[in-house]
Order: sequence, then C-alpha cells, then structure tokens
Amino acid sequence: MTESLPSPQLLLALHALRDRAMAARSLNALAFSMANDLYQLLPFHQALVFKSHGKAQELLCVSGLAKPTEDSPYLIWLNGMNIWLDDQVSGSEPVWLARAALNLPENLQEGWAEWWPEGVFCVPMQHEDGTRLGLFCLLREDVPPAALLPLLSGLWQTWAYCWQSLTHSPRLFRWRPSRRQLALLAMAAGVMLLIPIRQSALAPAEIVSRTSQVISSPLAGVIQQMEVRPNQQVTAGSPLFRLDETTLRNRAEVLTQEVGVADAELLAASQRAFDNPQSRRELTLLTGRAQQKRAELAGVELQLSRSQVNAPSDGVAVFSDVNDWLGKPVVTGERILLLADPRQPAMRIQLPVADAIALEAGADVTLFLSAYPLQPLRGKILETSYQAQPGAEGVVSYRLLASIEDAPPHARLGLHGTAKLYGERVLLGYYLLRRPLAALRAWSGL
Repeated sequence: MTESLPSPQLLLALHALRDRAMAARSLNALAFSMANDLYQLLPFHQALVFKSHGKAQELLCVSGLAKPTEDSPYLIWLNGMNIWLDDQVSGSEPVWLARAALNLPENLQEGWAEWWPEGVFCVPMQHEDGTRLGLFCLLREDVPPAALLPLLSGLWQTWAYCWQSLTHSPRLFRWRPSRRQLALLAMAAGVMLLIPIRQSALAPAEIVSRTSQVISSPLAGVIQQMEVRPNQQVTAGSPLFRLDETTLRNRAEVLTQEVGVADAELLAASQRAFDNPQSRRELTLLTGRAQQKRAELAGVELQLSRSQVNAPSDGVAVFSDVNDWLGKPVVTGERILLLADPRQPAMRIQLPVADAIALEAGADVTLFLSAYPLQPLRGKILETSYQAQPGAEGVVSYRLLASIEDAPPHARLGLHGTAKLYGERVLLGYYLLRRPLAALRAWSGL
C-alpha cells in the first residue's frame, strides 16, 4: 500500500508562503505575513508573533490588525502571558499547549478563558546557534493535523532564516582570545606604556611682529582724521592720524591777543616809570604777566604741533577699523593703533591652563596656519608669561611668544592657526593618563 502524496494545491500554497517570506524587506513585514498568510492552510482563531529580548517579549503583530492598541486590556494581559508562554517552550520543536492540561497562574486563567480558545500551538523561531529569535503562536480549538506538520516544518525554517537575515548582520570575523592571549596582550600594553615619547600640546596662535610700537594719543581730544587704513604699510614720518584742532586754535588766538595786551601795558608802564615812581613799582608785575602769557601761548602752540601724529619708523599700521575712531574722544596715552614691523614675524600663542605642559625657552614649536595647512611654520619659544590671564574667549591661558625660522613669505601678520608645542620626553602611560589623573586628583582631593 503506497503512502498518499500531498496535493499540488497544498505544495503551491506552501511555495507561495515561502516566496512572501523571502520577499519581506523588514521584520515587521515578515511578521505580518506570518500572522495572516497561513490561515488558508491552517485555520486559527488568532495568530501572534513575538520577538525575544532576553526574558522579555515584544509583540510584533496580531492577525487581522495593522497595529495593536497598546493600552487595551487584552494587550496588557498579553504582556504577562507571552513571558509564561516563552518559558513553556524550551526546545526548538513546536509545542501544543492545551488549557485543560496546564497549571496556569491565577492572574492568567481568567484572561485565557475570556479571550483564547482551548489551546495554543507555539512555534519557536531559532537562530542557527540556538538563540531564541521569537515565538509564533496559533490560537486553535484542537491540535493541528499531524499529516500537515511535516510539510510545515520547512516553512518554520524559512521564517527563521528570514528573521535571522533581517535582524542579524553577518560577522565576518569573530575572535575570542584565550587567557594566555589576554595575558600577552596585557603585557604588551604594559610595555607600550613605558615607551618614552615627547610631550606635546595644542594651542591657538597668531602671527604678530616681534618689534612693534604702541601709538597712543599725545593729548586729550577728538580724532578728526585717520590718515592710514588697517594693515597699511607706512614709512617713517608718514602721518597716522590727526586730532581736532578747533579748541586749541581758538585758545591760541585768545592767548595771542592777551600777549599783545600784556606787551602794551608793559610798554606804557615803562614810559611812565621815568617820572612816576608808582609806575616803576608796577613794571615788575607787568613783566611777569607778559612772560606768563607768552609761556601759555607756547604751550598751546606745542600742543597744536603734536595734534598730528606721524610714524616714528617703518611698519604696518595694525588696528580694527577707521570708523571705530573717527569722532571718538580720547585721553592722553590712550592706545590708537600698533605699528608692527612685518620683517620680524613671531608666533603669539595662547596656551590654556588645562593643556599646559612644562615648557622652557628654546622649546620647539610648529604652527599650522588655517590659510596654509600644508606649509607649517617652525620656531622656538622666546618667552612665556608667568601668570595666566583670561583671553578674548574667556579661557584662562598662558601667553607665549615664539620665533619663526627663515620668515617665509606666507608668514603674514594677523594669520591664525594652531600651534603644536613640544616639551620634554615622558612615558606613554603618563602622556595618556596625565589629564585623567589631574581631574581625578582635583575631584578627590588626594
């Protein structure tokens, strides 16, 4: 007696289910196919698809629903039921669970009687290494037909394979070191920490002039005209700026008239002194008054001669903007601009306190300009500040001045970049752990 073969319609339906599973582009699409497409071969009350997260279970799909309502009473009860179901299915084979043969917890009995039929058919989805991927549950009144289960086993494997492909990226290399290898790695790391390297730090820097003069206001007044533009090349004796002379010229005219009056009074007193003894006594007072007026006039004329400020030497006028100074009142000694010599460039470095390392005069410095990153400038530290002060950005930093070797053409005043400062040689372990140890000591107080 020959065994009956499955019908062609059944085989075609199984083949179509596998094709739909292989065509899924996401785990949610696969779960929707699992929960809804099997009904034509194996009728059920409801199908559930759970995803395993260790001991926790996530509900992916419920048959007939696009998205389950998370706050429904059924789903709240199901959150506890799925954990109990996962504990009942320990192997990799499908399991039929009948309510009459189970010892359900009290908090699950009432919900099963209300929402579920007599039994549930559970199919575990397993990874190739035995890890549980998820659980597929069919709610039915009786056990699935025994003749159909061997044919469905291939479908279970197809679902598990697709699930694994959609959730697990392939690992091209997997290496688990042994204890001996771990010990060798630890020894190698310890030896590497003893390698001496040169300590270094990074800090913002700017190209300035080593010989620069501060040009300040020679007297109190208002700036009338700026004779130069920012970063303009000037020669010695060239006018830089001029103060308003209106007040001084008016004062000079008044004093000129007062000098004339004093001279006339002195001349009249001199003529009367021949026959008037009283006029002879006034002669000394009038002479002193005339000399006082002449001294005041000479002082105002000197101030007038200093109202225009000229360049004391060749250089570049360094200041922000002409409009910042026009019409601005200034006091005596107030800084107006900086006259820098472009032939002697240098690096002005602002080293933050948090990145400070031990540096001495003569230490090497490499400056990487933002405008010329492939043409670094090299030099040596000339001087360092004793006290750190807040910079323009509020960062407390030390001010360092470094030379520039050979003074290349692209070392123009005002260019900014990042300077790398080289200190003494230290161990690699100290270099890597210096800042964490400093922060730990500051935090712990040890």
